[in-house]
Amino acid sequence: MRILLPTGSVTAATVTQAADACRGRYEIDVIVTGEIASFLTPVQLQGLIKDGRYDMVIVSGMCTASFEQVERDTGVPVYRGPRHAADLGIVLSILETLELSRSVPADDFLAARRREEAERTLAQYEEAASWECMIRGMKVGGNSRIKVLAEIMDAHRREDLRGEVEQFFASGADIVDIGFGFDATPDDVARCFSELEGITGPLAVDTQDPALIEAALVRADIILSLHEDNIPLVGKAVADAGAAAVVVPRRRTLAENIAAAEEAKIACLIADPLLQPVGSGLVRSIGDFSNVSHPIFFGAGNVVELLDADSPGTNALLCGMAHELGASIIFTSEHSDKTRGSVAEMRRATEMMVLSRDRPYPKDLGLDLLVIKEKRRRREPPLEYRTFVQAGPVPAEIEYDPHGNFRIGIEGAEVVAVIRDRAYRGTSWAEVFFAILAGEEVSLLDHAAYLGKELYKAELAIRFGRSFEQDGPF
Repeated sequence: MRILLPTGSVTAATVTQAADACRGRYEIDVIVTGEIASFLTPVQLQGLIKDGRYDMVIVSGMCTASFEQVERDTGVPVYRGPRHAADLGIVLSILETLELSRSVPADDFLAARRREEAERTLAQYEEAASWECMIRGMKVGGNSRIKVLAEIMDAHRREDLRGEVEQFFASGADIVDIGFGFDATPDDVARCFSELEGITGPLAVDTQDPALIEAALVRADIILSLHEDNIPLVGKAVADAGAAAVVVPRRRTLAENIAAAEEAKIACLIADPLLQPVGSGLVRSIGDFSNVSHPIFFGAGNVVELLDADSPGTNALLCGMAHELGASIIFTSEHSDKTRGSVAEMRRATEMMVLSRDRPYPKDLGLDLLVIKEKRRRREPPLEYRTFVQAGPVPAEIEYDPHGNFRIGIEGAEVVAVIRDRAYRGTSWAEVFFAILAGEEVSLLDHAAYLGKELYKAELAIRFGRSFEQDGPF
């Protein structure tokens, strides 16, 4: 197979090195078309193809031009390589096992393909998995995936309880736990569950009050939590309703309370030895999870909420601990701004644990929880120049654009820029910026640069779940 790799002088050495590593398998021509590979034009490429017989062309993934006409005129397929020349060697090494995309950069294309393969594998594992309890058609325990339970506190005070429940299920929760405070009444419980009529996913109720537990049994699939004080009062009712129950220690041991729940004939029992927060006995409490003969409930949310650290890595590590302990259900919550997104993060973590079963470590799985840091930094060629201008301080006096100023913010998943009661909205900074340009709302270059900076900050705030402050640091 003869391959053409058009590149720029800046990345020529990197591209040539990748090509040399594969010359025993392919016949590869590396041709420099200018300084920057992404500036390749269809006219340039067509001229290069006429000079030789090629089976394919791989252009930089950063190219924005369309090469469809070149393909039609020459019959040679033109594919997108990776956006970074440093990744070209990986693409060439597996070229025989995949078909590249004509429109999507190879690194994005390969990442998407690995995600698809991971998702297929997850579905196959879960289909074949064993289980100890079946809750509303969902496998719990056995070697099935750890199920994510998300909690909503004080459900009787929520303005849109149904919307919150639906959002948690959409984010990846397997079970949504409806919690009630000490001021809740049986009527509050009945009202809340009536609001959730038609929701098909498993629901739990979080209360230790026997009256509230009984009120929830018309719909609740899991009861949190049973112990020596309420098992004698509601154990039989829970069993008759066919609900599962999470059992905890209190004055009596966990084993004693499980024995009492078994005596009440509750069919599906889940043991919660109670995970303690960091500084309050986390390591010691982990020892309580050994030698438990029932499906295990792992309360990770209590640890994450009481730790001022970013949640993705914390959730991944706690889920890994739960996996090693053989947990069946892992609890998470989003009670604070710092834990927003924990449901999706914990779901991803449980999937990573499934995919790591045949590996020594949960890495290179096709799925990850790398949000801020990257897996490996790319070493790009150094910049080349003969002279330079050292930037100095920005002018103290600001020249305001005569067309007016913008107020920039975020609304949901959209970036919004407002000027004179007109709002420009979009899901990316570029969409909003080019809409502003099309509306001829900018007349100064420094104002355009400022808008690009602030709009991109707003997009990053949405992407990372952070607040946005115009003119403030990100």
